[in-house]
Amino acid sequence: MISALMPNFNRADIAFDHGQGPWLFDMQERRYLDFGAGIATSSLGHGHPHLVKAIAEQAAKLIHVSNLYRVPQAETLAARFVAASFADSVFFCNSGAEANEGLIKAMRKAQSDAGHPERTRIICFEGAFHGRTLATISATGNPKYLAGFGKPVEGFDHVPFNNLNAVRAAITAETAGILIEPIQGEGGIRAAQTQFLRDLRATCDEFGLFLGFDEVQTGMGRTGKLLAHQWSDVEPDVASLAKGIGGGFPMAALLAKERVAKALVPGSHGTTFGGGPLACAAGNAVLDVILADGFLDQMNDTAAYLHAGLETLVARHPAVFTELRGKGLLLGLKCAVPNGDVQAEALRQGLLSVAAGENVLRLVPPLIINRDECDAAITLLDKTASALAKTTEAAK
Repeated sequence: MISALMPNFNRADIAFDHGQGPWLFDMQERRYLDFGAGIATSSLGHGHPHLVKAIAEQAAKLIHVSNLYRVPQAETLAARFVAASFADSVFFCNSGAEANEGLIKAMRKAQSDAGHPERTRIICFEGAFHGRTLATISATGNPKYLAGFGKPVEGFDHVPFNNLNAVRAAITAETAGILIEPIQGEGGIRAAQTQFLRDLRATCDEFGLFLGFDEVQTGMGRTGKLLAHQWSDVEPDVASLAKGIGGGFPMAALLAKERVAKALVPGSHGTTFGGGPLACAAGNAVLDVILADGFLDQMNDTAAYLHAGLETLVARHPAVFTELRGKGLLLGLKCAVPNGDVQAEALRQGLLSVAAGENVLRLVPPLIINRDECDAAITLLDKTASALAKTTEAAK
């Protein structure tokens, strides 16, 4: 008999009752250090008082009205994103996949409005992950995600990551734009080279293409700046945000320059739930914290401390870990043993993590962690590696 919940997730046999900061507590009150953060989503950890208060107060007043009417909370949040980013205008929605669908549609529509209706194709990159809808799995291009769903949605061309020659060779008269993650999260914490991002901007300007950044996982302070591309001083024409934007409340956003945003006229795109009062109350509360004076500076200091500790860990356990990747609090440990084994053993030790491509263990803790919690994570990973090394040695 099939379960009441559809069996499309491989869930660990554990359920959590409550959380506090970077800690989660299961139904038996065992404590776990959460370095998965709901897959880089619980940006302020669990039970953050400012976020909880904002959600509770808004829920008591008004949850939903639809986009048939003005939503002051959304207007405020959009203005704050415009002030803090490259964007001139913002569209709010519900998930990373939905934000990327909007990004793709906006690129195509803006090209059509500019007199180029033939420009519908998007250049994407091998190792990418852009979502689970039919269009976004086609943009992702991974055969594992495409299997069984018929022909991929037309309009996506895939080239090797960090390869400008391949990008330029893929450009045709039908190309509308380029879509890239500044750091590929699901793909194994693979960072785009700074010069490559700058070259993509120059290439888009040369050929009249739009540059889109998928910042679903890298945005909202995850790498130490509000948006990861800000490290490179490259401005996109459009970018997607989700995950940490609502601190765990379902929310996403499409940020765009006017030349792209103006294409989404009434009737061209929409959402029932996106940008509602409750979601935007959560989004404003998260921005209150992330944009507060000194917050990202402190986070970068903590991230550097964690990075140094993980480098020492890799050197101490070469039979288990071979490399540390990433930036800020988007980190990955390349594993010498199956990353699923490392993730399972870390869970037994009391540390939550997330698997990624290229046999990488992803570490994406809440942005509010401190040095003591970094030390605790490294201790648990040290125990994890020691246990796995013993198991590997015993199997020889």
